[in-house]
Amino acid sequence: MGVKGLQHFMDLCCPEACVTVNLREMARQHVAKGQQGSTSTADTTSPTLVVDGMACLRHWYSCKDWVCGGQWREYMDVLKTWVEAFTSAGIRLVFFFDGVVEEQKRQEWVKRRRRVNREVSKLFRHMKAHGVQPGRELFCLPSGLATFTRFALRSLGQEVFCSVQEADYEIARYARQHSSMGILGQDTDFIIYDSAPYLSVAKLRIDSLTTVLYDRQRLCRTIGLAVTQLPLLACLLGNDVVSEEKMQHIRNDAMETYRINKPTPHSGAPQGQMVLAVSHLVSSLWGRDEVETGLIPQSLNLSAAQRELLKRGICSYLLPGQEVLQRGDISALPSAPAFEKNVSPEILKACREKHVAADGFMVYSVVCEGVIECSNTLEDEEDAELLPQALVYKPCRQHIYGLLLHGHDARTVNLIDGLHTYSSTVDLPTIREWFVYPGNPLKEPDMVHPVPISLPCDPPGLDLLWFGTGPEVSALRLLSFLSIFDCQEFAELFGAIEDSLLAALCLVTYIALQVPALSQEDLDAYLSQAVCLRLKSSQELQQIKLPFLCSRAVQLGSLYVRGLSHLLGANCASGCPLPSAALMPWHSFDGRLFHSKYLLAHSGTEKTVLLESDSSCLPLFVRLRVKLTEACRRRGRVLQSRPNLLEQSHKTTPGYREKHAGRHLGAGESWRERGETTGGLRHGGGWRERGEARGDRREYENRERPWERGRGMRGGCDGGQCRGRYQLAARWSHPPAPGK
Repeated sequence: MGVKGLQHFMDLCCPEACVTVNLREMARQHVAKGQQGSTSTADTTSPTLVVDGMACLRHWYSCKDWVCGGQWREYMDVLKTWVEAFTSAGIRLVFFFDGVVEEQKRQEWVKRRRRVNREVSKLFRHMKAHGVQPGRELFCLPSGLATFTRFALRSLGQEVFCSVQEADYEIARYARQHSSMGILGQDTDFIIYDSAPYLSVAKLRIDSLTTVLYDRQRLCRTIGLAVTQLPLLACLLGNDVVSEEKMQHIRNDAMETYRINKPTPHSGAPQGQMVLAVSHLVSSLWGRDEVETGLIPQSLNLSAAQRELLKRGICSYLLPGQEVLQRGDISALPSAPAFEKNVSPEILKACREKHVAADGFMVYSVVCEGVIECSNTLEDEEDAELLPQALVYKPCRQHIYGLLLHGHDARTVNLIDGLHTYSSTVDLPTIREWFVYPGNPLKEPDMVHPVPISLPCDPPGLDLLWFGTGPEVSALRLLSFLSIFDCQEFAELFGAIEDSLLAALCLVTYIALQVPALSQEDLDAYLSQAVCLRLKSSQELQQIKLPFLCSRAVQLGSLYVRGLSHLLGANCASGCPLPSAALMPWHSFDGRLFHSKYLLAHSGTEKTVLLESDSSCLPLFVRLRVKLTEACRRRGRVLQSRPNLLEQSHKTTPGYREKHAGRHLGAGESWRERGETTGGLRHGGGWRERGEARGDRREYENRERPWERGRGMRGGCDGGQCRGRYQLAARWSHPPAPGK
């Protein structure tokens, strides 16, 4: 997030450092300058702009509906137009995305996740009260946007990197090493790094390719510092490494001294005063102590721990070739945990290469880091029927971990010209999960144990799955992938239906088995939108009219998209039996289309209307529905029809929510009054109550689960568990068919 208060200071108090530039002209000047300084023009014909992808997400996702799960095809069109604007100007783009959360920044990550959680709660309260999407002030990115954007940009022929260190550092290092024309982002850390010019994506006008350049030289002249003094200023003001709280006493002393010496307040007070006060302090320290040796000035009132923290913060800004202070361990590549006995050196190398090239998902974090995180998802913490996505997909992740870490100390046997690998028993390391969901205080990671997948043969080694050849290995890859979701019987559909539909069927089946609260109508909505999406353009999807928004459908949409990222992780772990493109949301999901299908399905619409009377869609939908039903029945999961009572129009009069609270099909006493368990989780005073969240999650994890009694992951459903008690704030008696 950058340096606390510095962006505000530059925008309001230091306008001379905010220079409007035309990127086309800037590119021409960059090429001319490069040609003057070099006898070869090979590297100067395409000026490079290094793009902070994470900072751009909010600006790229300009689609109208964002709560429904994402308008992915429209988003793809936005990305394509954005990229073409630069390439047509002769500017080469290189994108960087965050690939890890460094442990020294974990608490800052947690703090932001908690803040977003509060915004998500407000968002759901607004939807349930008004039946519409809230304003931009509560905007949340669709689930998985950063993950899928990397693949989207790669599909557009762009160069994309995923960081193995702090992304800001890798961006600044790349830009400096390659003499890039600039860094496009929205993070004041790029002012502190002595790298390429920092350009604002927030102020970018894509039609004219103009934006604001934040000039560090002009900033330094204004505040009386040298460029080399900026890292100390950043740490004293507060950044992701050195929190504001740690240096509060230093800033207080600086402000007191500044006000004595400058009795007339600065026009930008108090933000302007704070930056200027700390700048004056830094200027007074420089040269007084032995800073040229790399020591923190002794005159600063710091404890030993604070001094070490400050040194780490300063070192984090130093790029290769700027060795006044050595970065030491900070610049070192993250070392792998003690997983060497679980994977071969070739696998470790492949994991890192795929990760850096943004060509993989999940495997690097598991194998090379031993930790994985998932940011906020649109989940209603007041909805006790639907399980959080982190718990829904936990068994799936456990199988992915089991496949990745089961051990490579194995003997290989030749069976009818095919290779099968049998591994010896190895103690599997636990994975630290930082997943955001209702009831998780994020005080410590969840320790999750890998679970081997169930196959007719012993689980295969990664070396065989990733590097093996031949039809037998290809079949083993597919079977491993399907086994992660307990959908082995769907192997017969491979090649018979589109890969994206096979992936969608696996995902919907898995969700049906893991979430007993889902009804036949919910699953029909999932399948029908996947089938109908194939025939729709992004323009047709944008024209779909929604009479109101249902908070439960919003959560189901996010649940599905999170599942797509788990499909991607399972596919990578299995050696990619399916092309990654088949797992992208723009091939199997559109939030607005799903929402319309949900409302249609729960209004009792005939299947022909649900499938828009399309002769090609209906038989395909029926085929997938039959496969889903059979797979669930074999695992003891009986799907039941439970249409919701949907109000014709959304009412917002006082007392409306109270009057209709708990109005569900077959409504009687609520689950809180019954004290019943849904999906294996105890409700009344249970895991959703934050005060007891961690203990109740452990109780949930220690319960005997149906899928652990037999092969694969199985979900049971009795009448009490599967009665839908969904509180909806609106009714749709006669819904129109989705517009085209």
